Amino acid sequence: MTFDQRDPAFIADPYPAFAALREAGEVHHHEQMGVAVAVSHAACSAVLRHRSLGRIWSDVKPVEQFMSFNLLHRNSLLENEPPTHTRLRRLVAAAFGRGHVERLRPWVADLADKLVDDLAAKIKDQGQADLLAHVAAPLPVEVIAELLGVPVADRHLLQPWSNAIVKMYEYGLPADQQAAAELAATEFVAYLRELVALRRVSPGTDLVSDLVAVTDTDGARLTEDELVATAVLLLMAGHEATVNVIGNGVYALMQHRSQWERLSPALMPTAVEELIRYDSPLQLFERTATERVEIAGHVIEPGEKIAALLGAAARDPLVFSQPDSLDVGREKNPHLGFGMGIHYCLGAPLARIEVEAALSSLHRKLPGVVLAEEPNRRAEFVIRGLHSLPLSAE
Repeated sequence: MTFDQRDPAFIADPYPAFAALREAGEVHHHEQMGVAVAVSHAACSAVLRHRSLGRIWSDVKPVEQFMSFNLLHRNSLLENEPPTHTRLRRLVAAAFGRGHVERLRPWVADLADKLVDDLAAKIKDQGQADLLAHVAAPLPVEVIAELLGVPVADRHLLQPWSNAIVKMYEYGLPADQQAAAELAATEFVAYLRELVALRRVSPGTDLVSDLVAVTDTDGARLTEDELVATAVLLLMAGHEATVNVIGNGVYALMQHRSQWERLSPALMPTAVEELIRYDSPLQLFERTATERVEIAGHVIEPGEKIAALLGAAARDPLVFSQPDSLDVGREKNPHLGFGMGIHYCLGAPLARIEVEAALSSLHRKLPGVVLAEEPNRRAEFVIRGLHSLPLSAE
């Protein structure tokens, strides 16, 4: 007993299937996807923490057709284990640690206000407007672009590249979408090589300049491929997660009106965590066994994969009180939305700032906002989100 990740009914609401799986056991083999899946909070935590379950990158084949996609992942912080991961994370964290997140906090708040003002104007003129198009999608792209120092004139390129590349994380992707992902990766790599070359001779106050300059204790630096891969990872992870936390979260709040009306500045931090938990933007995170591992009685042999179903872990009644209820004041909330262990999301503080800024501005400027119509959900399972979220105002 598992689930069909391509079934529209499952995509619409996977949580009853997850609950049934948890009742039957903590780990199950998913024949269709070819991996074991952990569905309890304890088992998912064990998968993310276990030192013999790693992110072991294996090039997508045929290799000659996916040169750029493989380059980005082979050199990524997310797809490597110690000692490579240790070196990469130390260097990237050192660059991140130069005050970039706090530097951006007031800028993000101002940007969120401008985007929500644009949304409000569209609602006034047209009767309804799409939250994703006007707020949720442009906000993280602009923030990551500002962080990296991408010129304003080029920022329109980033979102289509990210959207195409992340499709590769789904199971059973059609050949035309695989080709589109590789083309996007090729164009993105070429663009970033030019940006890195520019920052080598003309550094600024942006993160790319700091990534170019940062050195390890032994004088080692990031290679150009590692630098490019880091920049792409920041965009893809930061953009997709933030778009879908805002989209899924506001949709949930519209369905639970009392929680929307309960929001206040004091509750914003807990509300952000609850929206991440309630409808996780990343539903699955894979690991590969480097030696024989047992998780909740299920044995994973070397080379075999196991996936932590983060959305299932987030509804575990052994950890969360009334897990199927949305509670913007939830205080005990150890969700796994940003991962756990050595791969805990480096950009989590920035993501929290973005989501809180968008939610605060929307609630302050459009307190009477309502769903204009039911949204159209994306067909993908791993990255869970909406195509659009039409809103109107009472």
